[in-house]
Amino acid sequence: MANLKELRSRITSVSSTMQITSAMKMVSAAKLNRAQNAIEDMRPYAEKLTELLQNLSASLDSDTSSPYSDQRDVDSVLIVAISSNRGLAGAFNTNIIKRVRSLAEETYPSKNVKILSIGKKAGDVLKKKYDIEGSYNDIYDDLTYDAVSEIADELMTYFKTEKFDKIELVYNSFKNAATQIITKEQFLPIKPASAKEGEGLSSDYIFEPGKTEIVEDLIPKSLKIQLFKAIRDSVASEHGARMTAMHKATDNATELRDDLKLSYNKARQASITNEILEIVAGAEALADK
Repeated sequence: MANLKELRSRITSVSSTMQITSAMKMVSAAKLNRAQNAIEDMRPYAEKLTELLQNLSASLDSDTSSPYSDQRDVDSVLIVAISSNRGLAGAFNTNIIKRVRSLAEETYPSKNVKILSIGKKAGDVLKKKYDIEGSYNDIYDDLTYDAVSEIADELMTYFKTEKFDKIELVYNSFKNAATQIITKEQFLPIKPASAKEGEGLSSDYIFEPGKTEIVEDLIPKSLKIQLFKAIRDSVASEHGARMTAMHKATDNATELRDDLKLSYNKARQASITNEILEIVAGAEALADK
């Protein structure tokens, strides 16, 4: 059995850890509330805009087609890995890394695959094995639509100039604090709307001022919104994952501290009992004399 000094030291250490994890859980809970409200407010707009974009793409003819809808043979692929800059979030970053590796090695094994990382954690791991096209680790310091627009513009340029034939987004989609869904989403080329069985495409629109102007303005805006939503989804997922991880860590630390206190009390009781036995034995020895 461990001595009393060692047990006291371990109890103090575990208690300090428990205070840290509990504080981190509360901080993540506060950040999650803001991030969750932001993504829930944005989703209906982003989804409706994407639906409109897909239906618009389906209605275009060759004269008004967008360069971002160009379906060509895929030789080069850019995977945008959206992770976080910090750890202590359970499997949040690990799942992104695994999904990117699966895409590169199983879905596109014979293609020229490069990675663009948004977030330090995935980029640091993936750069050891794959070519990194670029990294945007500072985006979370000031996450704004304008900052994300610059990244989206670069991605659109890559596709438009045929540097890459396909661009995929990989990120954690927020469901709730305990659940994050690994999502692979095609960014470019734009996927045409697919009609459900028995339904037609909702592409009967009146275009003002005209299809060309709509294409030139709406499609780039929709792509920027799509990327902005993906990053915001990832931010909310990160805070949810970290809050859950810190909650579990706090519970584990509490359980370990209670076990150590029980062991300490048992060891202390055994020490007191031994001292009493020694005193009694000494008194008996003196009495015999």
